[in-house]
Amino acid sequence: MTRAVKWGLLSTADINGKLLAGAAESDEVEVVAVASRTTERAEEYARTWGIERAYGTYDELLADPDVEAIYNPLPNTMHSEWSIRALEAGKHVLCEKPFSRHIGDVEAAFDAADRTGLHLSEAFMYRHHPQTARLAELVAEGAIGDLRVIRTAFSYSLYDAENIRLRTDVDGGALMDVGCYCISGARLLGGEPESVLGAAHIGSSGTDWVFSGLLRFPGDVTALFDCGTALPNRDELEAIGTEGSIFLDDPWHCQTPVIELRRDEAVERIEVEPANPYRLELEDMNAAIRGERQPLLGRADALGQVRALDALFRSAAEQQVVAL
Repeated sequence: MTRAVKWGLLSTADINGKLLAGAAESDEVEVVAVASRTTERAEEYARTWGIERAYGTYDELLADPDVEAIYNPLPNTMHSEWSIRALEAGKHVLCEKPFSRHIGDVEAAFDAADRTGLHLSEAFMYRHHPQTARLAELVAEGAIGDLRVIRTAFSYSLYDAENIRLRTDVDGGALMDVGCYCISGARLLGGEPESVLGAAHIGSSGTDWVFSGLLRFPGDVTALFDCGTALPNRDELEAIGTEGSIFLDDPWHCQTPVIELRRDEAVERIEVEPANPYRLELEDMNAAIRGERQPLLGRADALGQVRALDALFRSAAEQQVVAL
């Protein structure tokens, strides 16, 4: 029987609920502890979710000798610091996306992982789903000929300025919250961009409420994307080639995993077996912790992601193309 890895939750963030649902599906995952900024909040959360131990500070969780791995869902500006602290405390780390908008933060965290010999991964859960793997396979196999255009979108409506996603002090905004998926999906298929052009609409909260952009990849591949916190609910990905296109109506949540392969004036529906992507990303880390393989998403992917985000922010601010 595969050994279960003991996990701790670094805060009581809302996103934990999705991760805990994935953990509950797996015999490989045992969530044994949670920390919050107060003991009362941690204990209440632990009772609600049936977690054995509760800590009133993050440092107490990191000092727990039974905890092998940490899930870090803290605000964006705290990702690097607390991932490094966890690594230096001897814990592997799964850090919620986006890791950071600052290249130096990501480099420092992965330097700590290298120094400690522990695993660190950015939690883009959709990357672990079979739908995503099949998408990449179809493009690589030439199912749509030569890839030319990648089109991605992710948006929703939110106008509460107190919501963490709309706060400038924690690096909120559309590009960081949902646009990072669009960039990740484009990079999955296109590689690393050679140049980017970004445009932002800044809302009353001071964050980007709408962000759109263009990425140019090697081989004359172009990616177009838009994202927003002040737009209708939308999430889709389309890969367009010289002989057809591939369309995903649910590329990021993967709740209805269906791929439409469009070519020769026909549409082939490729249904993919449902799976919980949060369970899969936890099991991917567990396999790395047990020494079976490296995590799917490591230093190279996280650095490619943050470099693209950094370039897009600079492009929008400077109103010009930025080369990478």
